[in-house]
Amino acid sequence: MTKKTWKDADKSILKSLPSPEVDRPYELKMKQPELTFMGVHEQPDFATLFILMYPNGKIVELKSLKIYLQQYRDIIISYERLINVIYDDLIKVYDPERLRIVMDFNARGGISSKLTIDSGKAFQ
Repeated sequence: MTKKTWKDADKSILKSLPSPEVDRPYELKMKQPELTFMGVHEQPDFATLFILMYPNGKIVELKSLKIYLQQYRDIIISYERLINVIYDDLIKVYDPERLRIVMDFNARGGISSKLTIDSGKAFQ
């Protein structure tokens, strides 16, 4: 079996829908409580994924987001690479006014990790 890496992630899975409100600013909040992926030591890792998006004419088709995220179950990737790949793919597909991704990883060896990337660079 061929091992998949982050370079095998397919952003073409992501689909968009036209935003129903173009002139009214609003935010989309999405949560995936069971993001699974293969860590760099080929052991399964788990995280809760939070996405905050201010749309710019396009919104996320949620089924495609679910399928897109499920592909990572078979992809070997580090925490830091994972958040950056997902961020880059969402920026390219949806071109939002603002995108914030938070990943809260399950503890491993007694240490937990939480990563944030934000196009507005306003970390909390």
